[in-house]
Amino acid sequence: MSPSHAPDGRFTNPVIPGFHPDPSVCRVGDDYYLACSSFEYFPGVPLFHSRDLVHWRQIGNVLDRPGQLRLPIGMPSSGGIYAPTLRHHDGRFWLIVTNCSEGGGNLIVTATDPAGPWSDPVWAPGVPGIDPDLAWDEDGTCWCTVAGVAQVRLDPSTGRTYGTPHRLWSGAPGAKAPEAPHLYRIGDHWYLLIAEGGTERGHGVSIARGPAPTGPFEPCPANPILTHRGTDHPVQNTGHADLVQAPDGSWWMVLLGVRPGGGTPGWHVLGRETFLAPVTWVDGWPVVGEVSLEAPAPGWPLLPGADEEGRDDFDAAELRPYWISPRDRPAEHYGLRERPGWLTLRARGGSLDEPDVVFAGRRQQHLSCRARTLVDAAAGRGGLAVRLDERHHYEIEASATEVRVLARVGSLSTVVAARPHCADPAVVLRVEITEPPAPHGPRTGPDVVSFGVEGPDGTFTALATLDGRYLSTEVAGGFTGRVIGVYAAEGTVHVDWFAYEPLTP
Repeated sequence: MSPSHAPDGRFTNPVIPGFHPDPSVCRVGDDYYLACSSFEYFPGVPLFHSRDLVHWRQIGNVLDRPGQLRLPIGMPSSGGIYAPTLRHHDGRFWLIVTNCSEGGGNLIVTATDPAGPWSDPVWAPGVPGIDPDLAWDEDGTCWCTVAGVAQVRLDPSTGRTYGTPHRLWSGAPGAKAPEAPHLYRIGDHWYLLIAEGGTERGHGVSIARGPAPTGPFEPCPANPILTHRGTDHPVQNTGHADLVQAPDGSWWMVLLGVRPGGGTPGWHVLGRETFLAPVTWVDGWPVVGEVSLEAPAPGWPLLPGADEEGRDDFDAAELRPYWISPRDRPAEHYGLRERPGWLTLRARGGSLDEPDVVFAGRRQQHLSCRARTLVDAAAGRGGLAVRLDERHHYEIEASATEVRVLARVGSLSTVVAARPHCADPAVVLRVEITEPPAPHGPRTGPDVVSFGVEGPDGTFTALATLDGRYLSTEVAGGFTGRVIGVYAAEGTVHVDWFAYEPLTP
């Protein structure tokens, strides 16, 4: 999951590519930890570790068992888990996050080891809204600040609040949706960092400061301190940021952004990704450096990135932490023991159009990539899918007698191609996602998605090539990104291995 080194002492952004939005970061000694939103997927809140802020490795998921995370079957995509804040205080890691599904609310979990296990949730019914933040003042009082921007005193051990939430700041004039607040004590001031403008092209970051965590807050005269609105920069939607100080005293910002592709209006397909930017301080205010696809490296040696886990032979006792499924993953539908060395998927009826689809996937993290899998669908029907949500997905599906390519775009669903399948019941299915060749016009999509089968000698026979724009946020809406994986629509489907490889960064 780590980016490659760029030449001449630079690094490549995003530092955590693919659908990893709303980053929150904290440092403990020489180690950095970062958490992201996960929305309708289980397990929830992926958690990463780094020693240099550039190379990140996923070490687990914070909400990884049903007792911590319940997402109703009828919950729409882009519901669920929104915008965590991760902090380390008094020897423990604390994470507060919003479950936006029915019966949810704001919850707090803790751990002594960020790799887990994390505690059962403590609910905070007196904390309103979304995007909760935790900050402790000098006497140990904990303050929770939420989108709006409102604040309430909180006991994070019990979830009890004291008093009623009060408004701190409405953000910069003329900007909508003040949200994603983070509160810090830096030097002589308390700083209140927020996102505003919405998480689309108008997104930005603004900041204010005051003498106490409760204010009053004075806005920075240079607000927004970061935005790419109204520009042709290749990174757009920049915002929802968090600050962290390195051991050498330098400051850094993690934030979300997107990489639109194709013509007008530009389509982003990987979701909102995590970027890194340097921060300097001038006259007591932070100045954010350029958020670019290649950026100057920090002033310390970059550590070698961990090898990307591109292939899974399903030989472990549990699925690796990057595997996610919509809403839940009950053992009766997902197993690694029934056929050792295989992932067994047992359908519960329906298809990828259904909210309770049996699907396990990993985030698409590269603009061009290839995914391959060996499936045995002799006792069912299923295969390999590229999913944005239950109304926007493409897949290649095998059964005992046929392989076919299907497409669902909004209310339209169709079989794009089909061919008989009557040889060995196990078949290698493959998808290749590539950027369109240049030059391209204003109506060119961001990429093309080709599905087919692979012969014993590795020869790829494409059955269909589809326009990738229909699996983009600009078409589908919502807050997520593409996930590529395997599924069962009927009966039982066995998966021997799954391989993902980048073709470009």
